[in-house]
Amino acid sequence: MSFGFPWGLLALGALAPLVAAYFLRRRQKPVVVSALFLWRTPRPRAEAGPRFERFTREASLLLEALAVVAVALFLADVRLGETARTRHLVLVVDGSLSMSAHGPDGVTVLEKVRQEAAKRVEEADATQVTVLASGIAPRVLAGPEAEPSRALAALESFHAQSADHDPMPTLIWAQELAGAGRRVVFLTDVAPENAALVPASVRWMALGTGRDNVALVSAQRRDDGATATVTLRVARFGGGQREVDARVRAKPGPGAKEGTERVERVQLPDEGTATVRLTFQGAGDVEVTLPDDALPEDGRVLLPPAPLRPVAVGLAEGLAPPERQALERFLAVAPEVEKGSSQGETLLIGPRGTDARVTVGTAGTLRTYVGPFFSEKGHPLLDDVQLAGVRWTAGDNPPGHPLVTAGESVLVSEEEGGRVHLNVDLTRSNVQRVAAWPVLLGNVVREARRTREGFPRKQLTLGEPLPVVTVSGARYTLVGPEGSRPVFGAGAVDLPPPSGPGRYVLERDGDEVDSAEVLALDPRESDLRGRGTADVAPRESGDDDERGAPGRARWPLVLLLVALVADFYVTRRV
Repeated sequence: MSFGFPWGLLALGALAPLVAAYFLRRRQKPVVVSALFLWRTPRPRAEAGPRFERFTREASLLLEALAVVAVALFLADVRLGETARTRHLVLVVDGSLSMSAHGPDGVTVLEKVRQEAAKRVEEADATQVTVLASGIAPRVLAGPEAEPSRALAALESFHAQSADHDPMPTLIWAQELAGAGRRVVFLTDVAPENAALVPASVRWMALGTGRDNVALVSAQRRDDGATATVTLRVARFGGGQREVDARVRAKPGPGAKEGTERVERVQLPDEGTATVRLTFQGAGDVEVTLPDDALPEDGRVLLPPAPLRPVAVGLAEGLAPPERQALERFLAVAPEVEKGSSQGETLLIGPRGTDARVTVGTAGTLRTYVGPFFSEKGHPLLDDVQLAGVRWTAGDNPPGHPLVTAGESVLVSEEEGGRVHLNVDLTRSNVQRVAAWPVLLGNVVREARRTREGFPRKQLTLGEPLPVVTVSGARYTLVGPEGSRPVFGAGAVDLPPPSGPGRYVLERDGDEVDSAEVLALDPRESDLRGRGTADVAPRESGDDDERGAPGRARWPLVLLLVALVADFYVTRRV
């Protein structure tokens, strides 16, 4: 049950004088009759004036009271069940990180949005509210069609931490939830670039303020043994300060007694970024902070230890002495590589004809080439591989997709499962004595590292896809600040960009495998110079009237009529 006009219930106050009138006895004027039989129902009369006594017409009182109740319900516009009137308001809140920026008065844009949302709910006299948050992955904060108090409470606990995104998919979704012809209110901090592209039923309200800002746009950490190297990039947006103090605090790691704290003065250029590189010994978590400004969130990062697991490389039996010597020379100087046995290694290199992950050698008729060499552009195995001046002796073509060819011979090929074949005879070639050899093998090791279970990258910024590598036959779960979700697929999988910063853990069958840190950094969100205020009215006049039966409910009038007719029948017989 709901009431469209609760003040109408004040009509129930008429019950008090009605009941009082039935208790009150008034003096009756004497009536003279010629015979007693003409007075059928003699009743005692009060001769001393009005006084209170128990009344004897209960049925009439109840019927008249029912009539008063029916009038009150009609005036209050009572609605029952599905006929109850509802006013549905759909609000869309921009979930971008810039919504956490402080204005000149110290109030964040998100707090202004909360106040404006409460104002919109009150002005619309909404009985149901749906709140959506735009982002790379839009989500429902309250509803659909939640109570206004619950919707505003959900907005109070919302934190805007998403990367820069297009809000149009969220606005289209909001239109579908609102219904045809009904308006949607979008609360953000920037005016639309082209008002003609805004959906016709959307009211675009921008509550931002243009501010200067200094921000971290990149922060990376690399651990090599006990040495942690932290690389920072700082940018200045606007005409603010030209130098800032970056405070870097390294907490003590395992085995260390105390941490380290440094303050680096960073000179900021007019365009581009300033780079700061620091090293720490035995460091645990490294916390980086810039002085608070318009957007404090983009000046703070926490970098946990990110040790690189070295790739174990095994050399299989059967390799010819020249191939084994060339491979061992590379392994002796290659970073993040450790030599192991040939059993159960991540990367196994063997002679042609074996099931090794990488095969080196030839078979069949040999042919020597000095060029021209044709390479598949853009393939990661061939990054920076220059074959100019190389003498390459190859045998029969190996299986797989050709990556490097010369004449009719395939020099390098890759099979569908990632198996690589190097069709080269190092006794008659000079490729192992030029820069192309370590670069090519380095690319092979790098791709092998990317196929290892876990996160290929340990630190990412907002808006970046989350790459992960899984193995077949296991159940994986990604656990983040907003809960857990299953990971489907085997091998290299690119998950959608996370909705917010924080630590994300990859679990296999409930056990932690690897973790990655998503940092609250986005250069587009840190640039606050284009933020401002705007109120773009919808181009279409929406139908924001209440939903439900038109006009007031008619059944209280029917109840009133029945009560009056019944009361007339009862009193007529008295």
